[in-house]
Amino acid sequence: MAKNSRLLTLAQAWRDEAAQQFAETGEAQRLFGEFRYRAGSWPCHRRMITKAEHNAQGPNPRFVTTNLRDAPQALYERMYCARGDMENRIKECQLGLFADRTSCHLWWPNQFRLLLASLAYVLMERLRTIGLAGTDLARAQVWTLRCRLLKVGTVIVRNTRRLRFYLASAFPHQDIFRLVAQRFASG
Repeated sequence: MAKNSRLLTLAQAWRDEAAQQFAETGEAQRLFGEFRYRAGSWPCHRRMITKAEHNAQGPNPRFVTTNLRDAPQALYERMYCARGDMENRIKECQLGLFADRTSCHLWWPNQFRLLLASLAYVLMERLRTIGLAGTDLARAQVWTLRCRLLKVGTVIVRNTRRLRFYLASAFPHQDIFRLVAQRFASG
């Protein structure tokens, strides 16, 4: 929920404590609390979770409305942050794999494009977690992987028993490409 003066006032004790702990330690502080809150248009009071964070950039309060019964920190970190992370994955699929290109006036072609983009995202995720584990690209965005590892000028020669990739000698990520190919070939 967007912060406002009333929410900031209700969370003042946690915000002050986080600021004081930051002043004493010089390390970022995150405190969690809860209180009941009712906006003007709401018919009843609701449970509000607050994260009172204070770091070198200053205060960074957050507010989440919930009806779940878990502890404030657990709700914030497991539910709210996970939701934000999921939104980032959706955006990554839309922008990196063009899942937002549903411009056909018919429903089925748009659905099929979305299905292909979703399948491509699953493949890219497997590429990250299996093929690129322990490398600099293990946490790279989809568009970065596409541009650095997949959109590469390559001659592919196939015979009955082998598939050979002839990469340009100037390709800067040959070692990572080989590592990924070996991991998938052996797995």
